[in-house]
Amino acid sequence: MMVISLEEGLSMLDVYVHSLDPVIFYLPSFGIPLLEGLAVRWYGLAYLLGFIISYFIIRYLSSQGRSPIAKHQVEDFVFIVAIGTMLGGRLGYVVFYSPHLFLEWGGGFPFWGPLKVHQGGMASHGGIIGITLSCLFYAWWRKVSFLHNLDLVVVGGSLGVFFGRIANFINGELYGRPAPEGLSWAVKFPQEMYSWLQDRSQILKLEALAPAAEKLERIQLRSGQWLEVTQETWISWVRNSFRDGTSYQAVAQGVEQLILAIQSGQVQITALVAPHLVARYPSQLIQAVLEGLLVFVVLALLWMKPRKPGVIAATFGVVYALARIVGEQFRLPDAHIGFQALGLTRGQWLSMGMLLIALVMLWWVLRRQDQPLGGWRRA
Repeated sequence: MMVISLEEGLSMLDVYVHSLDPVIFYLPSFGIPLLEGLAVRWYGLAYLLGFIISYFIIRYLSSQGRSPIAKHQVEDFVFIVAIGTMLGGRLGYVVFYSPHLFLEWGGGFPFWGPLKVHQGGMASHGGIIGITLSCLFYAWWRKVSFLHNLDLVVVGGSLGVFFGRIANFINGELYGRPAPEGLSWAVKFPQEMYSWLQDRSQILKLEALAPAAEKLERIQLRSGQWLEVTQETWISWVRNSFRDGTSYQAVAQGVEQLILAIQSGQVQITALVAPHLVARYPSQLIQAVLEGLLVFVVLALLWMKPRKPGVIAATFGVVYALARIVGEQFRLPDAHIGFQALGLTRGQWLSMGMLLIALVMLWWVLRRQDQPLGGWRRA
């Protein structure tokens, strides 16, 4: 076990240590237990911004007579797409990445694993499936072009992806692979400690955090019990964590409190934890630029004039899939999934399937004899 003093830790803060708080503010509970802990988070705001931008884009095209969706119908369309996005994103995450959540019950409201969105877990590919199904439903309901519906949502949706990846960075989740030594824009994510806690082969790495844990002085268990923390008690908890439930809970709560301390700007704890963290690519920001901003620019330029329905959506599929395949080269795959065939991630394999579908769709829509729609300028 390597123990690092506070002075040594301060001298080693040459890489940014992620300290952003994912919560904007907490909502008042008014003494109601079910409302305790509810908060407005950057991740939720990211989704909201995506829906708002999509609304104004679609409203503009409708008001200019470049969409068959009437101006007074835009609210209904965006609402239906928003529901499809949320349901698809969550179900996609559970099905593609964490099917065990279907079997998780209890642990407080909302009790069932798939419904615990506040604990994180949304999948972009699932969201795209949800958007597609919601556009199909709206086409059936309002008797408008399904392909044009897809075109309308992907432009604003690409900016939604951009904001979503920024929120991933603020949350300190979906972080990158280890960066080359000396990379000035690398980031150390304290959330990495959660992965040590869940892996028997890595949990002993938490022993090195004893000096930082001692700075907490006390740790509160979920039962409400307070435990005094010293370096000796912390090391003992870590070594017994897989044999004793109380020890494991103490270490888990300690890790959470260390992360909260770093997020609240406690320099001493940051300096003691940082040397044990790996400097990584800020893959969330790389993916924000590639999957969000780049895709938006391509679609915005392509739609300078009206296009056949489906061309914009198919182009989105092609560019997004390529951007995702490249961006995932910087991202560390989920620990419980790891790398898959040919050393690729599950996200890359899903994107390859999406790329194939999008190319076939692009070929098909270009051959159709449809009247061009949309566009920022008239043809």
